[in-house]
Amino acid sequence: MTPHPTASHTAWAHAPERSNMLMLRVMTWISLRLGRRVARGVLHLIAAYFLLFAPASRRASSAYLGRALGRPARWRDLYRHFFTFAATIHDRVYLVNHRFDLFDFEVHGEDTLHRLLADGKGLFLMGAHLGSFEVIRAIGRKHTDLRVAMLMHEDNAQKINAMLAAINPQAVQDIIGLGHIDSMLKVRERLDAGGVVGMLVDRTPGNDTLYPVQILGADAHLPSGPFRMAALLRRPVVFMTGLYLGGNRYAIHFESLADFSDVTRGQRDAALQAAITRYAALLDQYCRKAPYNWFNFFDFWQPAPTAMPPKS
Repeated sequence: MTPHPTASHTAWAHAPERSNMLMLRVMTWISLRLGRRVARGVLHLIAAYFLLFAPASRRASSAYLGRALGRPARWRDLYRHFFTFAATIHDRVYLVNHRFDLFDFEVHGEDTLHRLLADGKGLFLMGAHLGSFEVIRAIGRKHTDLRVAMLMHEDNAQKINAMLAAINPQAVQDIIGLGHIDSMLKVRERLDAGGVVGMLVDRTPGNDTLYPVQILGADAHLPSGPFRMAALLRRPVVFMTGLYLGGNRYAIHFESLADFSDVTRGQRDAALQAAITRYAALLDQYCRKAPYNWFNFFDFWQPAPTAMPPKS
């Protein structure tokens, strides 16, 4: 029987939607017509607004940064956290519109990605709400042999599709929504064509088995569903993150996470456990490396008493 997570683990899914499509279109116009520097000034007001008028997010930011920094978070830390989030969202306007010339990308581990893609069977990219996934899809748009589709739950897919349509309608086709009869078929087709399917797996929609891990020195719980999907489809998995370094600089990291290509049914439980444990370790590593880049503005470390190891 699949356990249900506590309400705290689904709180992110029920948070009120703060995005405003009119404001997004205005920001898109300002960004593309007046330039990134002018638009950047608006972000300071946005970051200050959330810092002052979003107390729940502020408390969550303070609790997380205290763990990641190893000391109590100060107001300037909280502001930097909110501003980093706003900056990555703002840069999405340019990345979706193929303005790669505005950015300085450091790419680490790209050889790992291409080596695993060489057999033409595709792979999963698994990341977190850490930095910007859009910069990784930008790599795919620069290199036409690397096509990246995002797999996400239907509610989020609709929101992201609407946002991308406001910026660039051509970007909508890169998202696969979960919850449809043909969702798994679309994923398999994309992989069989040698493509890449990306997922952010540090949140659960509320109906997945949770697996206990250690992140930033405390007990946490991660969904096992994405890893089970990779195991069932027998594909390699690469951890990815696109860290914002300030200004126009991003550092993109790819690290081998797991390879389920030759895992038998009897080996699956152990392989799943190893993959989730390694994912947690990499998430811990990059949160400490770039603490202002993790954008889970809710209480991530709430206990989940019903959590249990994944079953294949």
